[in-house]
Amino acid sequence: MPGTVLLLAASPVGKGRLVDAASVLPVLAAVAPPVLSGTETANVVELADPLEPQAVLTRLRAAATAPGPLTVFITGQLQLDRKQHLPHLALARTTPATVRYTAFPWAWIREELRLRVPGTTTLLLDLHADAETWQWLRAHPLDSGRTHAVYGRIAPPPPRRGVAVPTYMKAVATVLRSGYRPPLEQLHQEAVGRLGAEGYADVLLASPGLVGAGAPGGSAPRPPSALKGPRPQTPDGLENDRSREGARSRKDTDGSQMDAGHSQLDGSRSQLDSGRSQKDAAPSPMGAGGSQEGADRSAKDTAPSLKDTAPDWDSDPVWDSDSDRDSDPHTAIATAVQAGRHAAADALAAEHEQAAVRAHGRGSEQALHWTEVRADLAMLAGDPVRSCRAWLAVASARLAAGQSPGVPAVEAAVDRAHHQWGQIHDPATARELGLALAELRARVPGRRAGALDHVRKQLLQLQPQG
Repeated sequence: MPGTVLLLAASPVGKGRLVDAASVLPVLAAVAPPVLSGTETANVVELADPLEPQAVLTRLRAAATAPGPLTVFITGQLQLDRKQHLPHLALARTTPATVRYTAFPWAWIREELRLRVPGTTTLLLDLHADAETWQWLRAHPLDSGRTHAVYGRIAPPPPRRGVAVPTYMKAVATVLRSGYRPPLEQLHQEAVGRLGAEGYADVLLASPGLVGAGAPGGSAPRPPSALKGPRPQTPDGLENDRSREGARSRKDTDGSQMDAGHSQLDGSRSQLDSGRSQKDAAPSPMGAGGSQEGADRSAKDTAPSLKDTAPDWDSDPVWDSDSDRDSDPHTAIATAVQAGRHAAADALAAEHEQAAVRAHGRGSEQALHWTEVRADLAMLAGDPVRSCRAWLAVASARLAAGQSPGVPAVEAAVDRAHHQWGQIHDPATARELGLALAELRARVPGRRAGALDHVRKQLLQLQPQG
C-alpha cells in the first residue's frame, strides 16, 4: 500500500521569524519519496510558508484520511495565542498579536490524526519556541497524540533575535539521502548526534507511539500540581459567530469545561497525568468530517476582533496586581521577557525562588524549578555565564539530593549548562566553568556520545599559551 508524506515548513515573514524553516525543503525534496515514507511507493505533499491556517488544515485533513502509512515532517516555530495561551505553529503572516487568527493551532494536528489506525502515523518535528512558549513547555507536554510515533526536538529561541537553522531536520534529510531509512529511534539518534553541542539545550521528543503510551514531552520538569488551561479551538472553522462566541464566553465563565489527562514522556519513560480538575484544558471532540465551506473560509473572514484579546504590551509594571502576580507568575515573567524587561523578569523569578527556599528548602523541587526558570531567563537575556552557573548549580543540587546521573532532569541540567558554556567568549570564565562542567560530565555523560571529550578538548584550547 502506498504511503503519504506531508512536508510542512512554516515561519513568519519579517522580524518575528525565529527559524528559516523553508530552507530545509530542498534537502528533504532530494530524498526519494519511498525513503521519506518507508514504503515501496509514496505520494508527497509540500507546504512551504503557507499563509492561511485553513489551507494547512485542508492539506492535513486530506493526508490524514489517505489509506496507508502517513509521515508528517514539520519544521517551524511555536507561539502561544494571547487569549488561551495554547501552542500554535506560526505561519507566514503570524505576529505575536495575531497568533490566534493567523497561526495553526497545534491541537488541530492531534484532532485530525486521532482517528487514524494506531501505528500508521509518524511525526518528525524540528521546532523552535519563542520565550513565552519555552516557559510554557516547562509545565505542559506538546501533545501530538498518544498512538503516533513522534521524534524530533524543540529548541529554545535563538539569542538576540537571530534566525536559527533547522539543523535537526537537515540532519534527518542528510541521513535519508543515503537511500536507507533506518528505524525511527536510530534515525532520531543519528540526527541528534549531528547537532553536537548546539543541541544540548533542546527538548528532545522520542515516543514510539504505542497504544496507551504517553504523548511526547520534554525533559523539563512538570510541577506537582495540576495546571489549568482554557479549551483550545476546534479545527472546523475559527470562532467566527457572535452567538457561538457569547455562548463560549458564558461557558468559560461558569467553568464547565471537560476533564482531560495530559501525558508526558520523561526520557524513555512515559507517565499518564490524570485526575485533573473540571477546569483543566481539553480538546473539543471533532467529527470525522468537516464542511468544505469552513475549510475554504479565509482567516480574515473568520477572525473575531483583535481589540478584545490583545493586551497592552507597553504597560508597566510587569504585573498589573498582586493577585495576578501570585496566581500566574510564569505569565508575568513571559510578558516581561517579550517586552525586553529581562531584569524585571529575573527579579520576579528570584522572588519566587527565595519563597520556595524558605518554604521547602534549597534542594527542594519547588526551589530548583525556579532556579531553572532563572537559568532560562539568563539565556534569553543573552547572559550565558549566569545561565551556565545556574544550570551547573541545579545539576549539582539534584545529584547531592541523591538523584541518579541518568535521571532526565539531571541530564537536562548538565546538557543545558554545556550548551550555555559553549556561548561564553571570555577565556578565563570559560576555563573556570569548564572545569566544573568537566567534573559533572564525568558523572553525567548524557545520552550523546562524546560530550565529555568535547569539554576536555575545548579546555585544552582554552589553556593560556606560553
